[in-house]
Amino acid sequence: MQQDILINWSPQETRVAIVENGAVQELHVERTLERGLVGNVYLGKVARVLPGMQSAFVDIGLERAAFLHVADVWQRHPDGEPPASRNAQPQVPIEKQVFEGQSLMVQVIKDAIGTKGARLSTQISIAGRLLVFLPQDDHVGVSQKIPSDQRDALRARLVRLVGEKGGGFILRTNAEDSSDDELAEDINYLRKTWARIREAAMKQPAGSLLHQDLSLLQRVLRDLVTDATQGIRIDSKEQFGKLLAFGQEFMPAAAGKLQLYKGERPIFDLYSIDEEVTRALGRRVDLKSGGYLIIDQTEALTTIDVNTGGYVGSRNFDETIFKTNLEASHAIARQLRLRNLGGIIIVDFIDMQREDHRDAVLADFRRQLSRDRVKTMAGNFSQLGLVEMTRKRTRESLAHMLCEPCPSCQGKGEVRTARTVCYDILREILREARQFNPREYRIVAAPKVVELFLDEESQHLAGLSDFIGKPISLQSESAMGQEQYDIVLL
Repeated sequence: MQQDILINWSPQETRVAIVENGAVQELHVERTLERGLVGNVYLGKVARVLPGMQSAFVDIGLERAAFLHVADVWQRHPDGEPPASRNAQPQVPIEKQVFEGQSLMVQVIKDAIGTKGARLSTQISIAGRLLVFLPQDDHVGVSQKIPSDQRDALRARLVRLVGEKGGGFILRTNAEDSSDDELAEDINYLRKTWARIREAAMKQPAGSLLHQDLSLLQRVLRDLVTDATQGIRIDSKEQFGKLLAFGQEFMPAAAGKLQLYKGERPIFDLYSIDEEVTRALGRRVDLKSGGYLIIDQTEALTTIDVNTGGYVGSRNFDETIFKTNLEASHAIARQLRLRNLGGIIIVDFIDMQREDHRDAVLADFRRQLSRDRVKTMAGNFSQLGLVEMTRKRTRESLAHMLCEPCPSCQGKGEVRTARTVCYDILREILREARQFNPREYRIVAAPKVVELFLDEESQHLAGLSDFIGKPISLQSESAMGQEQYDIVLL
């Protein structure tokens, strides 16, 4: 499948869109003032150990303390033991491994999301162009995405190149055809980087940043370019020069695909990417057949509901549902990547009576999810006809990055009706009248609430005024949300 990467750069923001066959599949955004922390290495200080949660809070110099779970505390194991077998090892309680006030070298593995602080690991990994370096380990491994019949030979080559200096290395997928010289150069670069980190840890105080991961522009060449990538177009001449120099030094194959975009139209207009972003922030996603998806994202989980909409099909009802669900499986997988939705996701496909239809939809859904560079896992249909799945969450979703909760509804997505607010105000005035004895009560509220008091609720307002024996005046305030009001005692 042909792939193009478009980069829109400005001093305040970098946006990267991955386009396949004319459709946007992924969107990555990095803002200068809000740069992500994943991959950064800090010298932290343990602020608090929580044995009951088997975790600790670590101060790494951010506004909120970061979170370290016992499963992410590195322990030394026998040399050469593969990481997968370590899950069988008994876990040492966290209170026996770290203590309050201890200085600890940590790496961010998940950005702070919502009210949760960043998640940390004490196992440091440094990504290079061809390899990932695990300086505390001695295991040499090969990416699982490389065919199994090639892994043993690649592992043997890598073991020979690593030599007696040790250190753990994992061969990345894009290193499958690399020469020994290229691998040796990456090994040397990663070891120098680790030496620089250790030297900084000896000199810097706790809370210091020791190593920062590459910028989004540089990560495009390292992580996003594949064999299917036809070209990488960037609309900034200055950044093109910098990225080309970086690529020629570290990723020459990817650098060869770089192109400077000189068109008059904004680069994101080529594939209507801004319009796609706007649609990705909405609840409804229309399908070509006439069906549609409803996507609701909450802090706990994301729900996706599939509906036939205006699609009536050409054969029978079962076939209509089957075709809609198949189309939805493609659209859902794409929306997960585009919106960067993570955590627990519940998909409510339209109920299918035939077992072979359910199996075909589930197989197609898993096939679409397998294209995702982020780890996903999908279960079978539940007794209620739902598909439960998870997608690893390492950074904020698109909606959380570009939007904020509505000040009127506080993120609920709905507000109380004007009539409900009117009745709240009437009850509040009655409570105030039992405690205070002002000359007059003044209601300051949203225009719609005031209009209702002047019209349909005027009789109830007059009745309350007579009951408490005080005049009640109205003041419209357009800056107020519908649920907001104030009662002034005059």
